[in-house]
Amino acid sequence: MSITRSPDDTARPVLRRAVRLHLSAWPGYAAAGWGFLFAVPSFVWATGSTFGARTTVSPSLVQLARDGVPWFVAVLVVTGFLKLVGALLGIGLTRARGARISRFMVFCGGGSAILLTWHGGLFVVHGVLAEAGAVSVEPDLAALTSWYLYLWGPWFIVGGLAFAGATALYVRPRGDRRELRLYGAVGALGALILSVTSAATGIG
Repeated sequence: MSITRSPDDTARPVLRRAVRLHLSAWPGYAAAGWGFLFAVPSFVWATGSTFGARTTVSPSLVQLARDGVPWFVAVLVVTGFLKLVGALLGIGLTRARGARISRFMVFCGGGSAILLTWHGGLFVVHGVLAEAGAVSVEPDLAALTSWYLYLWGPWFIVGGLAFAGATALYVRPRGDRRELRLYGAVGALGALILSVTSAATGIG
């Protein structure tokens, strides 16, 4: 006896697979949106405008932007482009790519996740300690504590989690996932070493 399948029976698995692929792409798009949005202030401040910076960023940095100090403008432009690269990385992680590109993207995705989460975590921890009076804050920076605690810290953490999710979901269905996980781990470890070194030396 043969079993005849209706078109609906055939279509359901395809539809479920398409839905899973669509949902797995959301962290990548979230990371891309995060990167694009975060690039905007860098380019705006590079023009000499301090819109949105006067009450949320260190006064010394605001002054550098206002004065158009060349090296600081260069830093803003470079960081702006790096954020755009991060946005492209997020888009890249939304669908399967070739082996070489996949290794590079997973390496960068793992590193980005750690760098951003660490950076945001430091802001939150320092903000909590400052609000509790456990650490001293310079008078001209006291007003910024809440911004770093409730805005910049969570913002970086959200970006880190988006890249972490996008990278993990990109790796999961692939046949070479063991190799890709190794690249992701190396990128994450490198970022962690860089972050710890930066925090210990006070650079960055």
